[in-house]
Amino acid sequence: MANVTAQLVKELREKTGAGMMDCKKALVSTEGDIDAAIDFLREKGLAAAGKKADRIAAEGTTYILENGNEAILLEVNAETDFVAKNDKFQFLVSSLAEQLLAAKPESVEAALELEKDGVKIVDQISTATATIGEKISLRRFEIKTKTDADAFGSYLHMGGRIGVLVVLEGSTDAAAAKDIAMHIAAINPTYISRDEVSADEVERERKVLTEQALNEGKPENIVAKMVEGRLGKYFEDVCLLDQAFVKNSDQKVRDFVKSLDATVTSFTRYAVGEGIEKREDNFAEEVMSQVKGNN
Repeated sequence: MANVTAQLVKELREKTGAGMMDCKKALVSTEGDIDAAIDFLREKGLAAAGKKADRIAAEGTTYILENGNEAILLEVNAETDFVAKNDKFQFLVSSLAEQLLAAKPESVEAALELEKDGVKIVDQISTATATIGEKISLRRFEIKTKTDADAFGSYLHMGGRIGVLVVLEGSTDAAAAKDIAMHIAAINPTYISRDEVSADEVERERKVLTEQALNEGKPENIVAKMVEGRLGKYFEDVCLLDQAFVKNSDQKVRDFVKSLDATVTSFTRYAVGEGIEKREDNFAEEVMSQVKGNN
């Protein structure tokens, strides 16, 4: 039997919202496989069917820079929200965006080696860290291109807490493209269309939904039809074009895009700190350690 640790139980609780004993039972039943445990809980109706909710931890900002037919979305992290609003931090972020968009490096590692006036980006960040007093890091970036017949949709939510960059092909309506970006910021789809969802993922979802229906006591002869209906709801959750448009709930995003004679060819959505585990400090212990240190 797999060793089910308290940390593993805690992680499963954070991802599913299920109770501690239910999480432990699921992990024991699945030999400690956390993905299988999530499916187990969902089949028993003990966990939400939504996406795994990674804890949002690090602070910082997202930033978008457009230059003609090129644009970049990037995320730069700091330790506190206070520093993320600092003018020096904001200047660094905009400077990094300009340098990366001009050079178009293949990765963060390559980006850190780029130079401006003889100073590498890694050293620019180190200098800012020393000046501002907090660890700063370039986490990720995405560069997109378009033609003169297309539009970028860019949107920063809450001053950069969420950043979205969309490429709308076949239309130059930047305002409409921004509306689509706002929708993506709010609803957080995973894919553009059903065509992008792998057969394995669809089959996994069908299996979970089938077990759910059977566990609800539904007759086997109607389970298949029920599952296909619920699978349609799953596609609405994860596919942009299947979703009700946030600016007009009576209209699907697909229909809005079609009204523009356009196509959404790509999008990238960054939420600051998503997936980064935050250090959990005990405030009382921190204060006591400082008091003892001053004695």
